[in-house]
Amino acid sequence: MKTPEVAIELYILLSAILFIMGVMGVLLRRNAILVFMSVELMLNASNLALVAFSRQWANGDGHLIVFFVITVAAAEVAVGLALIVAIFRTKKSIDIDALHLFKD
Repeated sequence: MKTPEVAIELYILLSAILFIMGVMGVLLRRNAILVFMSVELMLNASNLALVAFSRQWANGDGHLIVFFVITVAAAEVAVGLALIVAIFRTKKSIDIDALHLFKD
């Protein structure tokens, strides 16, 4: 039994929805951890679009770029969470709006 093909438009629509959700999370959330999660959602949405286009054009370059994006995202998460922990230890808050008040 052959699996049905999914149109690339559906992948791109899903990617756009995920990216918009990530943008809204970055713009509306005040918690630094939720902002980082929203950035990761945006990166994964772009990865989905890259893989969809790569599959449509039968080219493996998109998969290679996605591998590097995932690698950079993992490094970004490690550094970002280390910064958030350091800020929380000194300021006792990770609220983005409150951080502007703590200029020392």
